[in-house]
Amino acid sequence: MSNNRTVVITGASSGIGFGLVQAFLANGFNVVGNARSAEGLEKARAQLDGPATFIGVAGDIAKPDTARRLIQTGIEAFGQVDVLVNNAGFFLPKPFIEYSPDDIDGLLETNLKGVVYASQAAAAHMIERRQGHIINITAAVALQANISVPATLPVLIKGGLNQVTRALALELSPHNIQVNAVAPGIIETPMHDPASYDFLNHLQPAGRMGRVEEVADAVLYLASANFTTGAVLPVDGGMSAGKW
Repeated sequence: MSNNRTVVITGASSGIGFGLVQAFLANGFNVVGNARSAEGLEKARAQLDGPATFIGVAGDIAKPDTARRLIQTGIEAFGQVDVLVNNAGFFLPKPFIEYSPDDIDGLLETNLKGVVYASQAAAAHMIERRQGHIINITAAVALQANISVPATLPVLIKGGLNQVTRALALELSPHNIQVNAVAPGIIETPMHDPASYDFLNHLQPAGRMGRVEEVADAVLYLASANFTTGAVLPVDGGMSAGKW
């Protein structure tokens, strides 16, 4: 059943992003999903049984043109874009002195530029409509550093996104646009080797990794929360609550 709302999700072909696509479709949203690879999006469509309410747009989200095409696709196909979820990104933990120039450029391209360009394109449309939601997927480790997870550069960028979530929420509040973030802890996805599960489970006070559906539940809440803005919601089993 359609609720006539449209969401744009970046990094939509696998992991948390694919889980978000499933959750939004199950809740009646039209979904425009982005990934670098057209093949990845076609695989995702096949797993979803090819719904008419899902459109894939391939392209590098770090490029302004990709961001514009995403929003324009949502407008042309479904009439408007109500929600943007900035999910595309990757996590690269390693000792600080081992980050290479290529590592730094890659993190800046996807994790930072991808959020900025997509948010600019979405905000321009939402300002005209005087409504909308922008939701950033950040990281719990950017709220509370962990000596067991050396990840200073992801923390630098994701921590900045936590702060810009608050700043942009204030800037866009007069236009009736809500800007929030979800900060996942370690979530069980195919990116993690099952051999590492025991170690990863014990990085959170809850004693287990989170599930993709638990991140999706938080995002769905924020996508309909009209009096919540500037919030960074941890979904991390207590990982960011403090030292433990």
